[in-house]
Amino acid sequence: GKAVFKKITKTILRKRTEVPIWEKVTLHLEEAAEFSGIGIHKIRELSDARNCKFVLWNGNRRLIKRKKFEEFIDESYSI
Repeated sequence: GKAVFKKITKTILRKRTEVPIWEKVTLHLEEAAEFSGIGIHKIRELSDARNCKFVLWNGNRRLIKRKKFEEFIDESYSI
């Protein structure tokens, strides 16, 4: 019926506007872990550091600056 059609339409529209992970400016912890292969807990630990250049706080919400995170990984030997 109509409700099913509405739900399907919403899903299609949501998927169409989804930005590929490699084009996002900021990532959620889960996305950063998927993107990098580094565990969520390790990313959380690294981004808790006061001098962390790849974390962006939006209130209590932690976002990872993708490009800065990539630079951090490129410059690191071990974590």
